[in-house]
Amino acid sequence: MTFELSPEHEQFRRSVRDFAEAEIAPHAAQWDRDHHFPTDVVQKMGKLGLMGLTAPEEFGGAGMAGEDGGFTSLCLAIEEIGRVDQSMGITLEAAVGLGINPILTYGTDEQKQAWLPALVAGEQLAGFGLTEPGAGSDAGATRTKAVLENGEWVVNGAKQFITNSGSSITSLVTVTARTGERSDGRPEISTIVVPSDTAGFTAEKAYDKLGWHASDTHPLSFTDARVPEANLLGERGRGYAQFLATLDDGRVAIAALAVGCIQACLEMSLQYAGERQTFGGPIGRKQGVAFQISELQVMLDASRLLTYKAAAMKDAMDAGRSVSTGAFKQAAAVAKLYATESAVTATRIATQVFGGYGFMEEYPVVRFYRDAKVLEIGEGTSEVQRMLIARGLGLPVE
Repeated sequence: MTFELSPEHEQFRRSVRDFAEAEIAPHAAQWDRDHHFPTDVVQKMGKLGLMGLTAPEEFGGAGMAGEDGGFTSLCLAIEEIGRVDQSMGITLEAAVGLGINPILTYGTDEQKQAWLPALVAGEQLAGFGLTEPGAGSDAGATRTKAVLENGEWVVNGAKQFITNSGSSITSLVTVTARTGERSDGRPEISTIVVPSDTAGFTAEKAYDKLGWHASDTHPLSFTDARVPEANLLGERGRGYAQFLATLDDGRVAIAALAVGCIQACLEMSLQYAGERQTFGGPIGRKQGVAFQISELQVMLDASRLLTYKAAAMKDAMDAGRSVSTGAFKQAAAVAKLYATESAVTATRIATQVFGGYGFMEEYPVVRFYRDAKVLEIGEGTSEVQRMLIARGLGLPVE
């Protein structure tokens, strides 16, 4: 049995690659050096339809969910954008997976009408405020609180490492917060939409990061930030379950970003190994180099197949076919774990192939090396993925 993309998906991939090569690749190094977030290019991605791949046509989307393979298309787009620039790849991934999809999945008709059209068009961005200084992988330790007073949620707390949260076109952040206590003493966690212009909400100074220099990432603070009661997203007390489901999808999308990284490493290494001359010939004829590049191909094929399998399962679920949530969660964790750890290894191999030049900023391999590490951390660390996989196997791991 073979897995092949449809002709439509292959055509879509080529169109995204053409866009990435023309609009992103020539500028990625400069954006990285300047720590510049290219708002105009993000909006061009919206005009190309990349933000709306999973959204219905009524909100300006492509209406490709389910049988039409909308989630697979999103993964292909993230892979191709990430192949030339991981910063823009994560911008797209977060814009859709963490910005649009929670509102699309859990929002009321009024919320969808109010916020989705501009987000789907790429005119605006949304962030997803989950991680806190004391609550990363242990999201149940959330300390941000939201108290209902006179028809308004009063939000107090802080979030950190939030993508697309403080750009000039960010319109809102979806925030998880404690809204009470359950009968068993556990915190009741709900999800609340906080518009960017809300008094008391501040996107603090952008982080000085190891990689992803051209993506927008901020710590957030909330001091008596008041929003209407109607800004509750989904059912009160279901915020924990909502973000778990959101992260399942996001893990597949991050795996796709990792696939783009590995693809770039393979292409750069092949080109350099054919051009660099030592001892009277190209270094690619040396087994020490050739075997390492061969490993890149193996990791690429395996990562891509795991990612496409999980994406296809997501599309099947959206189409109402009999794919269990548990099976998808397991596939998402496996894809995320293998692809992201392979991407980190791939950048190390590519840097080694380049030798001393692999340590110089004039070559893009350096940027991919810096960008890769966070793939093993964001949207669930490798340790969390191993825990989820073990639980899926029936092991009582804590």
